[in-house]
Amino acid sequence: MEEAVDKGDIPGGVVLIGHDGKVVYRKAFGSRSLEPTKEPMTAETIFDLASLTKCIATATSVMKLIQDGRVRLNDPVAAYLPEFAQNGKEDITVRELLTHYSGLPPDIDSKGAWQGRDAAFRMVMETKLANPPGSRFLYSDINFETLGFLVEKVTGESLDAFAAANIYAPLGMNDTRFLPPASWLPRIAPTQYDEHGKMLRGVVHDPTARRMGGVAGHAGLFSTADDLAKFAEEMLHGGKVLSRMSIEKMTTPQQPANAASLRGLGWDIDSPFASNRGDLLPVGSYGHTGFTGTSLWIDPVTDTYIILLTNAVHPNGKGSVVSLRSRVATAVAPSLALTATEQNKLRLARITGYNESLMAAHRLSARNGEVKLGIDVLEADGFRELHGDATHPVRVGLVTNQTGVDLVGHRTADVLAHAPGVKLVAIFSPEHGIQGKLDTTEIGNSKDAATGAEIYSVYGNSDEKRRPSAAAMDGLDAIVYDIQDVGVRFFTYESTLGYFVEAAAKAGKEMIVLDRPNPINGAYVQGPVADAGRESFVSYWQTPVRHGMTVGELAKMFNAERHIDAKLTVVPMQGWMRGDWFDSTGQMWIDPSPNMRSMNEAALYPGIGMIETTNISVGRGTDTPFELVGAPWIDAMSLALYLNARDIAGVRFIPTSFTPSSAMYMNQLCGGVNIVVTDRNALDAPEMGLEIAAALLKLYPAQYKVAGLDTLMVNKASLDAVARREDPRRITEQWQDELDRFTAIRSKYLLY
Repeated sequence: MEEAVDKGDIPGGVVLIGHDGKVVYRKAFGSRSLEPTKEPMTAETIFDLASLTKCIATATSVMKLIQDGRVRLNDPVAAYLPEFAQNGKEDITVRELLTHYSGLPPDIDSKGAWQGRDAAFRMVMETKLANPPGSRFLYSDINFETLGFLVEKVTGESLDAFAAANIYAPLGMNDTRFLPPASWLPRIAPTQYDEHGKMLRGVVHDPTARRMGGVAGHAGLFSTADDLAKFAEEMLHGGKVLSRMSIEKMTTPQQPANAASLRGLGWDIDSPFASNRGDLLPVGSYGHTGFTGTSLWIDPVTDTYIILLTNAVHPNGKGSVVSLRSRVATAVAPSLALTATEQNKLRLARITGYNESLMAAHRLSARNGEVKLGIDVLEADGFRELHGDATHPVRVGLVTNQTGVDLVGHRTADVLAHAPGVKLVAIFSPEHGIQGKLDTTEIGNSKDAATGAEIYSVYGNSDEKRRPSAAAMDGLDAIVYDIQDVGVRFFTYESTLGYFVEAAAKAGKEMIVLDRPNPINGAYVQGPVADAGRESFVSYWQTPVRHGMTVGELAKMFNAERHIDAKLTVVPMQGWMRGDWFDSTGQMWIDPSPNMRSMNEAALYPGIGMIETTNISVGRGTDTPFELVGAPWIDAMSLALYLNARDIAGVRFIPTSFTPSSAMYMNQLCGGVNIVVTDRNALDAPEMGLEIAAALLKLYPAQYKVAGLDTLMVNKASLDAVARREDPRRITEQWQDELDRFTAIRSKYLLY
């Protein structure tokens, strides 16, 4: 801070640091004012908070209304402000305003001749979109100007009055308000000369807020470091203003699932504006900055907050605090007197990014080391989980296919056949057969030439044929499952897993699952949750399309949540982390099924697979299944232009034509698109699939048969919404509550 003052980056400032429920550092530096007179900075100085207004006044007010049931997060803003529906904004939600994913431009015209709140309201309502809503992060003051108007419309009070009564008063923030009175002026840090040559002191620096009379949703709040400390303590430990559940909702990622910039509701978590986190505080902490030189960062992991208040724009607008914020936070982190438990939490938070979506988005676990699979761990442990010996070998039935191999390429079947204390009695093969090459509905039994074990097919055109027979189970002591899944609900190996957990419980046999990676990583949970009561071979339980779980974790969840109560053991992997894609595991890719030939196809499969039961080709019968979508009635250029204009994160669409040699539209020329993955961590594949289905229904309403979409989506409400031509981004927002509920259940069974 002293160096920044000496260099002229700031005239002065106040630093206040809280830790473990108390203020541990509070100091003023430099000068409060340089012009027209010089005044020393004091710790009690009142600052123009600039954009800290967004999170402290406006977002907290909106969250209070959400908590009280007066506003709903996923409602269109136009439900509260009908005038807002102009110029394509009718579907923008409250959530998208709070996270800066609305598509609105940065600000209204601050240089025109307009003046007053009524003029600002009219300009905000008439604003045109800069991007499709939900498509990308664009920091916009208009978002919070709109939210300020929303608070006023819903409550019948001005924003400043509502915030004062519902936030500042309960927290004892006596030096916080819009429009500070004249009696406060001696303590207020001036900012900059206005257009008339007058130093702004006690008058908001932001020109738009100034034209609006000093009260706006994006700027205008004044406060002290001491008052902000009270607010930060509320965010960490409180309940006076918001419930703990509401605070958690505000401060965890709420942006679209396919987004790279991570935002809470009014709070920054990890975006280009998050410099005040520093180098050592973990992703998962949160905060905000203000243009005048203010910042607040809060870290629940270490129970710490860092308040840095300056008037860096004083007196001529040339100061800078961007690097200073980061340096202060970086200096604070190692000086915290943390307990061993807190240190471990901090270390874990840095590694995992505080929650799974953050971890994946930042590739924190990506590395090139080898992962030991469940079969490798079983071998290394001397097969102790199978409880056999030379005198009484355990009789094993193995559920496997061509993917069941260990790190050096030995088949799991061969490993178990030669394992001490183990007798391989039977092999059960799922859909596509023991070699994974068959694409037929009926697969017969056979014998394994290498081990002599009987191979029982558990795939056919009836439920009975998809389950092991009682006769095949009779001669077994244990079932071992070792198949590479693809991490998608309707990939049938997951139902086969569930059926064997059931069969093991019914027959009183042990069930051992040898865990394998989720190839599309275990960090993302995406897509619609399957409707209850519609369980089938392509929907074993109420999981989302992309569940982010390994087969071992799924087995634990199925066993507990469906009350199967099998004697289940999962042999976990070593070295795998939730953010790992398959290509960072050091494992050899083996096609899990005939048409799943690459990581690229696996990344697209949750979306393209979801829509393939409609009347389109998804590239089966070509060299690139699941990378193509087409039909004889599609104009390739029109579809590509439409989809690219939707600005779907992580993919681009190239017009193409192809002729499938099998499956849908066999030997027919199809127009369509080749899907190119540009950023797999930004891609929400189920949302992309829904976008394609909606595009086809819009462009080809007479030809496209959307009803088939529900076969694998298994979510009737989403089908109905697509049929009503609702915007796909609104539909995916409606998935979130069910995804949140599933995520809470899922968390009980995660092994990594």
